[in-house]
Amino acid sequence: MTSPASILYLSYDGMTDPLGPSQVLPYLEGLAALGHRVTLVSFEKPERFEEGRAAIDAQCAASGIRWVPQRYTKRPPMVSTLKDIRTMERVAVGLHAESPFDIVHCRSYVAAMVGQAMKRRFGTRFLFDMRGFWADERVEGGLWLLRSPVFRAAYHWVKRKEAQFLREADAIVVLTEEARTVLADEWRIANPERVTVIPCCTDFGAFPAITAERRADARVLLGIEPHVPVAAYLGSIGTWYMLAEMLDCFARQRARDPSSVMLFVTRDDPGPIEAAAAARGIGPEALRIRPASRAQVPELLAAADYGLFFIRPTFSKRASSPVKLGELLALGLPVLTNAGVGDVDRILAETGAGVAIPKLDDQGYDAGLDALAVLALDPERLRAGLAHWFDLEEGVRRYDAIYRGLLSA
Repeated sequence: MTSPASILYLSYDGMTDPLGPSQVLPYLEGLAALGHRVTLVSFEKPERFEEGRAAIDAQCAASGIRWVPQRYTKRPPMVSTLKDIRTMERVAVGLHAESPFDIVHCRSYVAAMVGQAMKRRFGTRFLFDMRGFWADERVEGGLWLLRSPVFRAAYHWVKRKEAQFLREADAIVVLTEEARTVLADEWRIANPERVTVIPCCTDFGAFPAITAERRADARVLLGIEPHVPVAAYLGSIGTWYMLAEMLDCFARQRARDPSSVMLFVTRDDPGPIEAAAAARGIGPEALRIRPASRAQVPELLAAADYGLFFIRPTFSKRASSPVKLGELLALGLPVLTNAGVGDVDRILAETGAGVAIPKLDDQGYDAGLDALAVLALDPERLRAGLAHWFDLEEGVRRYDAIYRGLLSA
């Protein structure tokens, strides 16, 4: 077997952000346990860093991961990102001078700027973990308005860099089979065998199948009666998540059973959720809005009968793997969502674990709720069927295979 690798993992996301503990550290812990020597550089928001630093320090130390956190800067827009890229490159070069790395593993595009530079300068292998189609996400999400000359120039510059990354990367990771299809068939990248699909995985140990006892406890905690239908939404309400449509769907649920409750497990301000609900005649008695730590999330979601989320089905979302999907399904909750996002349609069809609505209107909501009502899921069988898509150990195995393959090439 090929020897373990010395890895420099670059992330513009912070480890004290929600994605760090769920979508970075679990993989790196698994890879470190396989013998890989991991140095992690991340960019931390100051307010979250102060609160979460000690826990991440301890987690990394226990796993043998060297963590080198940097300060994330937000303003002025774009200029601050360029400044952070220079900081990332300076730190990466300094660390490489101390002890050379075999592979620079770059989480998304900002990190890839540095990974590409490291390959050109030192010959390190360059792993482009592209996550999604970032530049297109910025445009479709309304964050980069192409009518602005500045944003238009930024978009075209990033797209040129994207083409370079795809050409120069020694290995590419995407989140969905749909994204791999785009790269191979529409963008026609050379050597498509360099592309590996690794969805946003779920730590099944942290999201155990819901039991009747845990459901009863969660409902007592939230003040929900035992036989009330409960829909659950997990995560932030932001650019891509269609709050209005989700509440329209829940209103159809309320028409069937006026006692129905919708649980939001989110750190977002409850005000906009309550206002949007009130505009649809949904009063506060029908809502439970709770912030939660990662450990508390499964405890609260145990109150639910099904998960509900809708995502804008744009081009860039073909590359999206919703973290919440794996977590909801791991708990044994069926999911009601919309079609046209990443591999969601394919996953739900293969596992029989939910319904993807093709059109978001009253007729579509009613059909989706009808289909959901007749699903009979066995949580343990469901978890076994999810292994190919979401099992963390499988994700770690795929990254390990990439690392060892790059070393032996």
